Amino acid sequence: MKVDIKTYKEIHRPVYILEEERLRRNLELISDVAKRANIEIILAFKAYALWKTFPIFREYIKSTTASSLAEARLALDKFGSKAHTFSPAYTDYEIDEIAECSSHLTFNSISQYDRLHIRAQKANNDISFGIRINPEYSEIETDIYNPCAPGTRFGVSADKMPDTLPQFIEGFHCHCHCENGSDVFVRTLKHIEDKFAKWFTQIKWINFGGGHLMTRKDYDIELLVNTLNNFHKRYPWLKVIMEPGSAFGWQTGPLVAQVIDIVEDKGIKTAILNTSFSCHMPDCLEMPYHPTVRGAETIEEDIDYSKPYTYRLGANSCLSGDFMSAWRFDHELQIGENIIFEDMNHYTTVKTTMFNGITHPSIAMVHKGTNELKILKEYTVNDYFNRMD
Repeated sequence: MKVDIKTYKEIHRPVYILEEERLRRNLELISDVAKRANIEIILAFKAYALWKTFPIFREYIKSTTASSLAEARLALDKFGSKAHTFSPAYTDYEIDEIAECSSHLTFNSISQYDRLHIRAQKANNDISFGIRINPEYSEIETDIYNPCAPGTRFGVSADKMPDTLPQFIEGFHCHCHCENGSDVFVRTLKHIEDKFAKWFTQIKWINFGGGHLMTRKDYDIELLVNTLNNFHKRYPWLKVIMEPGSAFGWQTGPLVAQVIDIVEDKGIKTAILNTSFSCHMPDCLEMPYHPTVRGAETIEEDIDYSKPYTYRLGANSCLSGDFMSAWRFDHELQIGENIIFEDMNHYTTVKTTMFNGITHPSIAMVHKGTNELKILKEYTVNDYFNRMD
């Protein structure tokens, strides 16, 4: 089916849409950064894991990063290469299979390394071990996403690191960004070097984690490339890895939903949709952030519902707080009308739930050049039943 990518008027059920042209644009930019900065940039599944699009990704990148056995299996079975794996804690009953699926295995603590690395090595003799470090610095303002907040469970701080690293440790992994710019990375890097550079002669690689939003329009690519190239000059033996998730899926397509009813109480109009913020756009409530709706003005302060065409958007769930305020349209909303939530391909399909049994949006891709829409996955009531099958 050919679609109009401005209105998606041909679509009458909820669907996440990935636009191949936008995806390739991101991949080309990321691939160019990796070449110019002489680093490896890999895909973090925690933000994007649509495996039916992996053939496109493999044209540009070689590896991925996993946080669990399921993601490590996804890397090996569907992406076709072993994962760079990190977990806050590995379990005795999964560590062997995780190691088999991993090229790199980062431990969150020295104690976990001491207890499990021999088993991991027996499962995969070619594996490279790392330790997650905590630079005790982050500019993430939302606490739920800040891995360096006081009392964090992530990583080893410099004061707890032994002078000589444990045998077989070959790398450091540090994650302390969330959709940040390269200026934040510059400031963070200083803290990393100040606290941990004395161990750099003992390692072969360093992974600067995710949250580097290099595909955002205002991201300073030149600053990132120059910063990394200068880092290479200081530590030429260190391989540098980055593993953004959002950067790959950033602005690659919307979630298209439909208005199924309009209700009013105390002067507040709510357009009820056939989707859910809680189930299908969870970061909107968790972070929280106000998603952009195509063709509507976002109203976050001084909301006046007496003004024409001002609406809350509410979910078709039983959770009272499953709504967001407010948007102003240029017309009165109609039953069946499409509501297009922009930029809904990162941290959405990987985080959805089936609370209330609400039918999941389908997942589709619009092919570059033809605007032909192909359904990659269509959910039915059987998917709800099969959660416990």
